[in-house]
Amino acid sequence: MNAMKTAFLLGLLSALIVGLGQIFGGPRGMIVALGVAAVMNFFSYWFSDRMVLAWHRAQPVAREQAPQLYEILERLTARAGIPMPRVYILPEDAPNAFATGRDPHHAAVAVTHGILRLLSAEELEGVLAHELAHVKNRDILIGSIAATLAAAVMVIANMARWAAFFGGGQRDDRGGANPIALLATVILAPIAATLIQLAVSRSREFQADASGAEMTHNPHGLANALQKLEDSSRRIPMQAAGPASSHLFIVKPFTGGALTALFSTHPPIRERIRRLTGR
Repeated sequence: MNAMKTAFLLGLLSALIVGLGQIFGGPRGMIVALGVAAVMNFFSYWFSDRMVLAWHRAQPVAREQAPQLYEILERLTARAGIPMPRVYILPEDAPNAFATGRDPHHAAVAVTHGILRLLSAEELEGVLAHELAHVKNRDILIGSIAATLAAAVMVIANMARWAAFFGGGQRDDRGGANPIALLATVILAPIAATLIQLAVSRSREFQADASGAEMTHNPHGLANALQKLEDSSRRIPMQAAGPASSHLFIVKPFTGGALTALFSTHPPIRERIRRLTGR
C-alpha cells in the first residue's frame, strides 16, 4: 500500500511538472526545468552521506567500541540480505538514529549516545531494523527523485515570473495575460510540490516501520522505542539538527506547532504505533 502511495505521489509530481511546463514553456521549458533540477540534486544524491555525517560530527566506531550495536546489525543485515553498513555514533544526548547512503553497498547507520543509553536491546533492534529497511528499500534514491521533481516545479515557477514580463502564462477570455491566475500558479505550485514531496517522505516512514517489524518479527520492540523517542525528543532536542537533515532521523529531532506538523517529514508517532501494533 505504501509503495503504491509513493508511486502515485511521484506520478502526481510528474503531472504537475508536465502541466506547468505546458503552460509556461512548452516541452522545451519542461525539459530545461527537469535538467536544472537533476543537476541540483545530483551532488546531494552521491555525497549526501558524507555531508550529513560531517554535519552531525558522526564518529566511526569499531566492533570493540560497540559490540552490542554490531551484533544486532550483523544479525539484521543477514536476515535482510544486505551488506553490513558503516557504523557511526553521534555525540548527542538526544536519543535518535538515521541511515544514509545511495544504495545498500554505500550505506551508513548512525545512532546517538542518548539512544544507546535509553533503549533496551529489543527496542534498539527495532530502531536499527527500521533504518536498515530504509537502506534496503532505497529510500535515499526515492527521496532524491521526489526532491528533483519538486525542484523542477520551483524552476518552472521561477520561469513563470519572467513569462509575466513578456506577456506569457495564463490567458483570460479576451486573450490578454491574466496576472491573478499567473500569480496564483506561481505561488501555489511550489507549495503543492513541497507538500507532495513531504507526503512521499511520510509514506516511506510507514514502509520502513512495516519492513523493520517484519525483519525483527517483533513490531512491539519498534513501537515501544518510538514512544520513548518521542517523549525524549520533547525534553532533549538535538543540538545540531535542522530542517535540511531532519527527514533522515527515525523521529523528528525537534518539536514544532501545528504549521510545523503540516510540513513535517514524519507521520504522527501515535499513528505509526497504531499501525505497528494494530491498536
